[in-house]
Amino acid sequence: MSVRVKICGVCTVADARAAVAAGADFVGVNFVPGSPRRIAPARAREIAAAIPGTPLVGVFVDAARAEVEDIAAAVGLAMLQFHGEESPEYCAGWPWRTVKALRARPGTPLLALAARYPTDFVLVDSFVPGVYGGSGVALDPEAAAGVPPARLFVAGGLLPDTVAEVVRRLRPFAVDVASGVESRPGEKDHAKLAAFVRAAKAA
Repeated sequence: MSVRVKICGVCTVADARAAVAAGADFVGVNFVPGSPRRIAPARAREIAAAIPGTPLVGVFVDAARAEVEDIAAAVGLAMLQFHGEESPEYCAGWPWRTVKALRARPGTPLLALAARYPTDFVLVDSFVPGVYGGSGVALDPEAAAGVPPARLFVAGGLLPDTVAEVVRRLRPFAVDVASGVESRPGEKDHAKLAAFVRAAKAA
């Protein structure tokens, strides 16, 4: 089966529909304070209603468990993505599928770290100090080497013309893109979006 594609940081119904029309398997919505892609739960509900049948992934950074539960239930999220400093204990016991993002900080043994998390998936992202995803900085694919492909989401500066090589090298379960298919933060470029999905799935 071809790699799955997650289009993250979707802020509008139009962009969500374009992602699904292009063949995206997951749509990500961001609830992180201070992020240029943050949306309110009410907007996320509108997006969910517009793309029935496509799993919606909620992105959180070090949020209170009760807050995550309330938003996930209200929006109808299919998956939770934890993109902060959440502990393995925090990531356990959720009734939704879960993804733990691990930033490839130099010297961090990602394979060992990934093994500590009881999540369904781990997402390997590039490390930029103080930035939790969406930085546009390219990930060195070697950082994700050894992480079981069936658990692996790959992110970090992916573009329509670079994603195929990453897919060929790592054969991950999914690739995840936000800034690489945007005209500006929070606004997707539909042509780039379609080109990204095409390139990823053809690799």
